[in-house]
Amino acid sequence: MRNYPLVGYFRYFLESIRPELRQYFWESDTDGRPFNRRQRSIVYQRAKNQRETVAFGMQSDPQAVGNEWAAHSIFPVHIEDHNLRTTVGNSACKQPYSLSVFNISAMSYGALSRTAITALNKGAALQNFAHNTGEGGISQYHINGGDLIWQVGTGYFGCRDEHGYFEPNLFREKSTRPYVKMIELKLSQGAKPGHGGILPAAKNTPEVAAIRHVVPGTDVMSPPAHSSFKTPVEMMHFIQQLRELSDYKPVGFKLCIGDKQEFIEICQAMQETQIMPDFISIDGSEGGTGAAPLEFTDNLGMPLYDALAFVTTTLINFGLKKHIKIIVSSRIVTGFDILKVIALGADACYSARGMMFALGCIQALKCNEDVCPVGVATQQPHLYKGLNVDDKYVRVAQFHRNTLRATVEIMEACGFNSLEEVNADKFFRKVDSQNTLSFQDIYFKNTGKLVNNRSDFASEVFD
Repeated sequence: MRNYPLVGYFRYFLESIRPELRQYFWESDTDGRPFNRRQRSIVYQRAKNQRETVAFGMQSDPQAVGNEWAAHSIFPVHIEDHNLRTTVGNSACKQPYSLSVFNISAMSYGALSRTAITALNKGAALQNFAHNTGEGGISQYHINGGDLIWQVGTGYFGCRDEHGYFEPNLFREKSTRPYVKMIELKLSQGAKPGHGGILPAAKNTPEVAAIRHVVPGTDVMSPPAHSSFKTPVEMMHFIQQLRELSDYKPVGFKLCIGDKQEFIEICQAMQETQIMPDFISIDGSEGGTGAAPLEFTDNLGMPLYDALAFVTTTLINFGLKKHIKIIVSSRIVTGFDILKVIALGADACYSARGMMFALGCIQALKCNEDVCPVGVATQQPHLYKGLNVDDKYVRVAQFHRNTLRATVEIMEACGFNSLEEVNADKFFRKVDSQNTLSFQDIYFKNTGKLVNNRSDFASEVFD
């Protein structure tokens, strides 16, 4: 800047638009991260009800390490019902919920704009699937007819006292509302496990602060850990408290797997207390967030498939899987993504960034700067007013409907009559230049045959 100021300014200008230049001019259709152009395009096409077929064959290399595929059947089946659902709620639950296999993942009002949250909730209502509130609490924009999964994080936003501790009466008042269908206790998330959420001061408007019961205009940090419990046994009793306060609606918890032994101890606490959550949400380390330290995003937490396979086998070995549904999130945008996690033991899944694409997200990577150019992740009125709710909520619903249609078409091609028939030995990955293995061999080779991902088996999994 001192020696060549004109060149310096020009360099900074080019650097500022480097992501856009790379995305629109130099990236191939399969290169982009965290989502490539083909993945983004299929969401846009399905959200707009446009043609979604491709021409001239596959662009990816079928011989590349990591390539995945499913075994089709020469005797395809026909599935009449495209409304794929699973019932969440074990014997301790008095208000079980019929959950779609594809739902809106946790994204708080504050992180997302009022128009984005409104469009998501109205889309969920139109297509009858669930909308996770995120840990920021229930806002007026969440109440547009869609079913809610209320996420309660370490900050207890929406159900906290003036000191930031859990407030049972506030929780009871909100959790018993008819549009709240399930309660999710957040322990950690994949993009920043063990760190806690961050709401920048720029996004913490007086309205957001009133919803969260915090001071407006300040950076809001969710604590890394909960103050209501310190051990797995205490956590089970807290889950039981949430269950009772909510009039026995489905209650579960969300986490990113790190230390395997800690999850094993949670399962032991379930057996000891005989208190079992109705569901467990698993977030992979590849999960997204509006803001996180680089080291946490890139280097902490277990990837989704490894975590899901571990949780599935652990729950089965403890005899708990039949009581607990598994919900997963992390880069799920297509029907093939859905069926892969179902094959590894999931019962349903969330999508956050897929639903953002349906709203018009262009992967500008500015979620943490409050300058989202399409009005999704911002609290600036001149930006979020550009998001047309009446148009975007229909696109969210169409993305959901068309993705489930694609999921059913794959199931039919593979000969699966129902989700219970989707199994790990029908999905394959090229693991090196010479070998291709099934998901069964990759993830469950030490556990024996995983029958329909639902039956208990006796084997040693902790080696």
